[in-house]
This record gives sequence, structure tokens and C-alpha cells, in this order.
Amino acid sequence: MTSSTETEGTARAAETTLAELERRAAARRDRPSYGHDALIACDRVVRIFTTDGVEVQALQGLDLLVTEGELMALVGASGSGKSTLMNILAGLDVPTAGSAKVAGCDLLSMGPKERLRYRRDVVGFVWQQTARNLLPYLTAVQNITLPMQLRGGKDKRERASRAESLLAMLDIADCRDRRPQQLSGGQQQRVAIAVALANNPSVLLADEPTGELDSATGEQVFAAFRRANEELGTSIVIVTHDQAVADEVRRTVAIRDGRTSSEVLRRTEVDAATGQESQVAREYAMLDRAGRLQLPADYTQALGMEHRVLLELEQDHIGVWPDAHGTAPKEPGE
Repeated sequence: MTSSTETEGTARAAETTLAELERRAAARRDRPSYGHDALIACDRVVRIFTTDGVEVQALQGLDLLVTEGELMALVGASGSGKSTLMNILAGLDVPTAGSAKVAGCDLLSMGPKERLRYRRDVVGFVWQQTARNLLPYLTAVQNITLPMQLRGGKDKRERASRAESLLAMLDIADCRDRRPQQLSGGQQQRVAIAVALANNPSVLLADEPTGELDSATGEQVFAAFRRANEELGTSIVIVTHDQAVADEVRRTVAIRDGRTSSEVLRRTEVDAATGQESQVAREYAMLDRAGRLQLPADYTQALGMEHRVLLELEQDHIGVWPDAHGTAPKEPGE
């Protein structure tokens, strides 16, 4: 027979448990949502393509945050999913699942009119193919003023002033009256950047903008992106295979198998003794929202890691060990 003391103790324990659950629920409810303060927030984004009945997962739960005013690079092998991600951020494609928001715009729920307004006002885009960015029968200044005409809200004088300002900022003022075929590849890309910036977008996306250029010209084009970022405060995301470009930004995110796998953060340090500045780069593995971690392929190959690994929780780190015997670790006394 249960005593009244035991019954009261059980009741108090139940009340404590209920109170604790309510406290946890309230804390979870009050916790800021993922990416609430980011300009670009991708949360577990999935994109599945179906061809002839075969499904291909281009993005497999990708997470990415980009802050306002950031200049960053996305890198990855062909087929890693980076171009699919760029098409989603540009409003040209829609995720299969997950959440993707840019400057407060929900890329999953937008209708056709909202998507058109998004591409016109919120985001600018620069393609790899130089000829794809400009209309061949218009001059440079006409190409730049066209997006402003389509948007409306500015008179002819304001549009011309904005175009002249962008041409001067990108150091191509002498190209204003030339058509694309009269421009070099580097000049075409800088005009394309001006076109993408015409409506003062929150985000500028560029897909391999230096891919068809030599290294010297590529440096000029990247300098134009940097100038736009510094002088206009525009957030810029560049997809690139060019390591020289990736090394020039403070943050480079690598995509592998449809997920963000690692990122390199760069910062400038000053030697206290000599006063000399040096750039320090540190690579981090990405821990996604589901707790998944991609180990670098060269690390796993060097240690023969495959199928499964052993994990050990230490006081200040987690140890990852190859499962050399192909068996789970035994408990003491087994």
C-alpha cells in the first residue's frame, strides 16, 4: 500500500517535471529563429531534380548564413550544388524543401509577381558568359539605365546620373557610349556589374564572373566587386573556381555533396613587435543544424576512415578515431 508521503513526493516530482517542460518550451519559443539577423538565411534547403524517373538531390539539407554588407565566396567541385544554390538565391529556381530567405523575402512562398519584383529590386546577378549580361544593340550607359526604366520611379536625369556614377566608380567611364562588341571581356564584366547594381539591390550574386578572363583581367573585375561592396555596402556572393579570388575575401564557404562542408575565415593580424601586418587563414568544418559534420576527404583517406568511426568526448574536444578492427568498442569487462 502506498503511503501519503510517497504519493505527495510523486505529485511534487510530476509538478517539477511539468514546470521544467513548460520552462523549456517557453525558452524554445523565445529563442530567436535561425538566421533571424542574417541577410541570407538558408535552413536545411533541399533541391531534388527528376529526369526520366530518376531523382537527383542537388542540395541535401544545406545551411548558409550571410550577413549584411558581407563579401564572400562559394567554392566547390562541379556538381557540388553551388550553381543550384545560386539559382535559388537569384529567384530563378525554387527549393523542394527547407527554408530560404533573402532580405526578408521568402523564396519558397513567393508568387510570380513577387518573384519578378524580387529579381528586379532585391537581387542583382552577373553571369559567367560576358555576352549573356548585356544587350548587344545598346551602349554601356543604355544597358545600365534599362533596369531603372523597367522598375520606374526615376526620371531620365536621375537614371543618367546613377549610370554615370556607377561607370565612374568601376573605372569604366570612358566606355559609356560603346556597345558590348567594342569592349574587352573585363570591361564587359564591369559594365555587367554596373547593370546588376543599377537598382541598388540588397544582394549581388556572381556565378564564375572571372571564368572566361585571364588572371590580370580577373583581378580588375574582382577589384570592381570589392569597390561596390566597400562604397555601396552591397552584400556580394561570388561562386568561383579561381583560388586567387577565393583568397581575397574574408570568408570562403565550400560546398560538397549538396551541403556546406567547410569555411575558411581570414583576418589581418599586426605583429606587436614589428608592426607588420599579416593575413591569417583558418579552415573550419561546418556543423549543420542536424549535427552533421563532413570530414575532409584527405583526412579520412590518410587515416583509412570509411563507413564508421569511433567518437570520444573529452573535456574540451571530441576525438574521432578510425575503426581499425571494424567492430564497435567493447565495454570494460566484456
